[in-house]
Amino acid sequence: MAPALTETLPQQIPSSKKVVPTSIFPDGIKTSGQHPPLYDILKSYNEFPNEVDGPTVWDANDYKNNPERWTHHLSQEEIEELSEAADSFTASGIPLTGISKDNFSLPNLSSWLGSIRKELLNGKGFILFKGFPVERWGNHKSAIAYMGLGTYLGYFVSQNGKGHVLGHVKDLGEDANQIDKVRIYRTNARQFFHADDADIVGLLCIARALEGGESDIVSSHHVYNTLRRDRPDVLKTLTEPIWYFDRKGEVSQGEEPYIRTSVFYLEPGKEGRVYCKWDPYYIRSLTRFSDAGIIPPLSPAQLEAADVLEETCKRLSLHMILEVGDIQFLSNAHVLHARTEYKDHAPPAPRRHLMRLWLATPEGEEGWKLPFKDSGEKKRGGVQVDDVEPVAHLDAD
Repeated sequence: MAPALTETLPQQIPSSKKVVPTSIFPDGIKTSGQHPPLYDILKSYNEFPNEVDGPTVWDANDYKNNPERWTHHLSQEEIEELSEAADSFTASGIPLTGISKDNFSLPNLSSWLGSIRKELLNGKGFILFKGFPVERWGNHKSAIAYMGLGTYLGYFVSQNGKGHVLGHVKDLGEDANQIDKVRIYRTNARQFFHADDADIVGLLCIARALEGGESDIVSSHHVYNTLRRDRPDVLKTLTEPIWYFDRKGEVSQGEEPYIRTSVFYLEPGKEGRVYCKWDPYYIRSLTRFSDAGIIPPLSPAQLEAADVLEETCKRLSLHMILEVGDIQFLSNAHVLHARTEYKDHAPPAPRRHLMRLWLATPEGEEGWKLPFKDSGEKKRGGVQVDDVEPVAHLDAD
């Protein structure tokens, strides 16, 4: 498999170059949102590589007993630099949704964070920071420092129809069985292996659960190779654009309530990299459309493929526990992640709470080329409904 791209694709006019009102989008960039793939440039199964190689393919056994290979303990100097940048940003009066590298200066950390970004995009695809002082700083300063740090990895995008660019993974008592309406991160249910609608996802642990809520991650390229060897029939099904994904009502005017797409793609070009986009909750919540004959129901082959994919991910995964003050960053291009079901402490103890970032890395800034019309946009992906403004609340709502 060669990562080089040799084909030139038609240029889209990126929304990042279109004029957007800074009264709504303070940094002048609007989240692109969800889009169907460009079907005419999708590749068929016989064009996919027989095997993926390189650093994005990793075995959990190589990391289970070697946390020093994927963990970074923030030093006192690094914390002080983040603290000074957060205090300076607060004094500027700029809204949190307007934070950027330009107004959150990290002169010493910036080059190192650039190397972390490259490792996320083209290396093993994950890192765990430890020692972020959330209890000392509180939610407000922690959110500023966290989002400011995140701007060195990518452009933050909206995570839902409410415009949340700072998300909150927290049990709000919503019914996890109503999967056509409820986003699972707002419940305490298990989250199966999935990728989010952004290039990088960050999770900052503010409070832990009483039980459970632990993290599992897996190299989707290791999964790909395993399926290619053991279940090529399943992998072929996963490369076909026959999968409908629910948008759960988070749509702009005139858009369809679902997207037909594949699970595994190739980067556009002659020999691109294998990219994965998956969430089983979003394929199983569409019975309101399939029962009405609007879209086809999941076939037996699709149901089996979904089950085999989950089982394979679980078998090959790396388990980790996020402590208070830990930040996990993951690539969504070649890492799938999951969460165990959890139980919170009884009140008045705080509920499990993770602050979440979705970060975009456009192809013009070393991001992967994707078979979507917004591949070149700064804030590609995410969830954008019409002109809903970005918001960065300090807790779940």
